[in-house]
Amino acid sequence: MLQRNDDAGHLTRYETSLRRLAGRGRLRGLAQNAGIDFSSNDYLGLASDPRIADALQAALTRGVPADAGGSRLLRGNDPEHQALEEEAAAFFGAQRALYFGSGFMANYALLACLPQRNDLVILDELVHASCHDGAGATRASVAFAAHNDPNAFDDAILTWRKKGGTGRPWIVVESLYSMDGDRAPLDDLLAMADRHDGFLVIDEAHATGVFGPGGRGLAADHEGHDHVIVVHTCGKALGASGALVCLSTVLADYLVNRSRPFIYATAPSPLMAAAVREALRILQDEPERRHRLQRQITQMSQGLRTLGRPATDTQIQPVIIGDPVATMKCAAALQERGYDIRCIRPPTVAEGTSRLRISLTLNADETALAGMLSALAEELERPGQ
Repeated sequence: MLQRNDDAGHLTRYETSLRRLAGRGRLRGLAQNAGIDFSSNDYLGLASDPRIADALQAALTRGVPADAGGSRLLRGNDPEHQALEEEAAAFFGAQRALYFGSGFMANYALLACLPQRNDLVILDELVHASCHDGAGATRASVAFAAHNDPNAFDDAILTWRKKGGTGRPWIVVESLYSMDGDRAPLDDLLAMADRHDGFLVIDEAHATGVFGPGGRGLAADHEGHDHVIVVHTCGKALGASGALVCLSTVLADYLVNRSRPFIYATAPSPLMAAAVREALRILQDEPERRHRLQRQITQMSQGLRTLGRPATDTQIQPVIIGDPVATMKCAAALQERGYDIRCIRPPTVAEGTSRLRISLTLNADETALAGMLSALAEELERPGQ
């Protein structure tokens, strides 16, 4: 057996890259959860909810396995998967739903598979990285549009047509953006998809469970159309994991037959499917969760405006500081005071926009939110902030 030669410099280029990241204040690391939650996406506090735990225990008792044991096309198609997909399609008003192991995989799978060779995929420039990666694997052409600018999408389509584009455009957006907390102009984009005979793909990751009638998301009025595809992430407000792609029956069957991430991946855990089923029931049974979160959003927005800072009308509240090192120091100071707030730096956000991404969840009450706002005000007054 050959002996490894640790002196051959196999790791040098990686070490050099890490040093460069550190020098620019961009080196990341893993940190344990500590303090009051102002950073997670567990918006409705369902991840540790007793109803979810009881549903998992009941599933185990009736013999639901932790592992699917194979692809959905082999022996991995558990009754829990099928029950979840049927219930989700009915809940969200879609023709069909397909359950994937993560939101990242769902976005990647549908964009790598559904757009055809002569089509055009147009991404909002701030859409999730999973959409960018999925578009990178597509056979279609790819273009980018300025954030939340319908005219930019329209221009991209018209330019493509003038150059001989003959297929269909695919407009890809988030309904609620994860770093800025702003909303997409869905009505305008749907009208554009209609006008150009195209498709609209809506990632509802941060809106599912929080907004829309019954927590069905900001795209609730648009689901069920043949040319609208909606992704509902299960690992945020629903407190579980995986993602549901809601779409037409024809496109669902196409993914089952053509999507490599669906065909060749071991199916998601049937236990997680059971957890998501219970989360959907909680959305229907306990609307007061959304009402409580809305009160926190109002409280936070008023608090930020009192500090002279812009605020959103959502549970995602960015506090832009700019310099990555100063942002890290501010986040660390707030963590030391017992508030779990994290900083977001380039390349996740644009240069000069490093920020505290404050996330409101039911894991913190209104008293804790008031304390956090007071601590934030003090830290922002320090030199360099």
